[in-house]
Amino acid sequence: MTQRTHHPAQAPAPTSTPTVRPAHPDDLPGLVASSTALFAEDPGTRDPSIDADWPREHAAASFTAALHDPARLVLAVECAGAVVGHLMGSLAEPTARQPVKTATLNSVYVRPAHRSSGAGARLVETFVQWAAEQGAAHAEVTAYAANPAAIRFYERGGFAPQTVTLRLGL
Repeated sequence: MTQRTHHPAQAPAPTSTPTVRPAHPDDLPGLVASSTALFAEDPGTRDPSIDADWPREHAAASFTAALHDPARLVLAVECAGAVVGHLMGSLAEPTARQPVKTATLNSVYVRPAHRSSGAGARLVETFVQWAAEQGAAHAEVTAYAANPAAIRFYERGGFAPQTVTLRLGL
């Protein structure tokens, strides 16, 4: 009779908690990958007028310029040393038409494996805090009407519908 030895199952390796931090130039490959994933998942599937390959050709230059512009915010979501998400925001100075400073959340993305970790909410909270510190009267973001999950996400962050864009394809 052979005796079976019970080996307890190995505990899964602890997973790192994603952290949100200001992005830096070394993050550029991860930021481009995050933007590429965003375009593939959201505008690339919802808006045929958007070039889903735009990030591959232009995101590096866009992020590089933003990293050096005090009127723009670039945040990285890092987990286990890798960039797994990003946020880019910008400020618009007052104009005659809109005499208040406005903050725009231009893009935000967290890789699916890291969603529900709170990283997305921390990105938005950090953006809103930055916008307030910069003297913005309000913050805004756009989302595709065909993406109700994104709309609910932004509403949980305190955003509310302000305008609706209607489009007629020609």
